[in-house]
Amino acid sequence: MNRINLITLGVRNLNESLKFYRDGLGFETTVSEENPGIVFFNNGGTKLSLYAIDELAKDINEEQPPTVTGFSGLTLAYNAKSQAEVDDIMKKAEAAGGTIVKTPRLVFWGGYSGYFADPNGFYWEVAYSEHWKFDEHDMLIIE
Repeated sequence: MNRINLITLGVRNLNESLKFYRDGLGFETTVSEENPGIVFFNNGGTKLSLYAIDELAKDINEEQPPTVTGFSGLTLAYNAKSQAEVDDIMKKAEAAGGTIVKTPRLVFWGGYSGYFADPNGFYWEVAYSEHWKFDEHDMLIIE
């Protein structure tokens, strides 16, 4: 087992989250109806989905659904190909209803990075390094 096929975010408001990711950030999906049961985004590599958090918790354990409070220790990342792209993505996230948590800046590891939180509090790092390489599918090559 050496791959992740799908990352599902449990969200409080599926329609709000769909608009944030699809309309605000440009994630591609075939979903166009109001009140979908689940949303899958057609991004390269690992897929991202949105699902109502109460339903996701029941799917994990119907008798004693897990609850979450505070920082879960999970972050998602978008690796950009320039500092300008980092700035652009952060502006799009804020305009779509996200919260800038850390404005982009030069960071200790030699790159340029910032964080935003989506409307459900999921943290996204948007980062760039001049040393990064990408494969033919725009996936980051980590050597």
